[in-house]
Amino acid sequence: MSQFSFEFPYLLLLILPFLLCAKWCKERSRAIFFPHVEKLVANSVHQSSLLLFLKWFGIVSAVIALASPVLSHSYTNTKKEGRDITLITDASESMLQQGFDLQNPMKNKFEVVKEVVEDFIGKRENDRIGLVSFGAISFVASPLTFEKEFLQKIIAMQYVGMINGKRTAIQDALVQSYNMMSKSKAKSRIAILLTDGIDNGSRIALEDVVEMIKSQDIKLYVIGIGYPNRDYDAAYLKVLADAGGTEAYGARDASELSRIYEEIDRLEVTKIDDKRVVQHTYLYIYPLLFAILSLLFYIYFRNSRGI
Repeated sequence: MSQFSFEFPYLLLLILPFLLCAKWCKERSRAIFFPHVEKLVANSVHQSSLLLFLKWFGIVSAVIALASPVLSHSYTNTKKEGRDITLITDASESMLQQGFDLQNPMKNKFEVVKEVVEDFIGKRENDRIGLVSFGAISFVASPLTFEKEFLQKIIAMQYVGMINGKRTAIQDALVQSYNMMSKSKAKSRIAILLTDGIDNGSRIALEDVVEMIKSQDIKLYVIGIGYPNRDYDAAYLKVLADAGGTEAYGARDASELSRIYEEIDRLEVTKIDDKRVVQHTYLYIYPLLFAILSLLFYIYFRNSRGI
């Protein structure tokens, strides 16, 4: 935003003495050499609108230059520190269970999860987000990317059973996610694991996975959906969350799941550093130049007319 002002606005009052002098002061310098020239000079000056314009334009320009006009342009330099986030989503057959959404009981868990995750992605700004899906095996559905629309399309294409979903390989999915995140240079790295099952298909031992989680500077949020100790192992998820430096969440229905993702969104707010910068451009050189030229032309035309 640009704003015009004067650095010394009170100096504009200097125009008043010139106005008063124009009305009350009389020219006497030529009277020493020729007593009768006063009337001739006055008539000549009054008749010359060009000389009058040059004189006052020069005076006003000089006063404006003394007041130092300034053009100020202010802008905000915003630095946002984005995060790298990996969403680790269960796509095993247990996610076909219906009744998780009380508003629409015909929806299965996986359909609800996709809607909530898509909404979460839409709210994240300046973050790279990746997706790892798992059933009996795990795979990277999307690498870390800023393209939110692309990622939401990938999520919409996911379906239960696309990766042999009769078993659940949570630990393998965590290892794959952490391997992907280990290449990230972001200052803040986050993984969000969502499951409604119990690990019964991983090839990597829990102890090794816990050590891996503890050794890396990556926050791990863990969400179990359904009923604890029936649909998922709450104690098992707490072990993972403790290793990741957070806590384990439980969601019994769709509204609780939405609230959990909203809470994570609040906890992991992107850091914003706003600095207001004001740039000043001093314009006094322009009215000063006009003043000098006007007064030079005034002297030239006045002498050429013999006034």
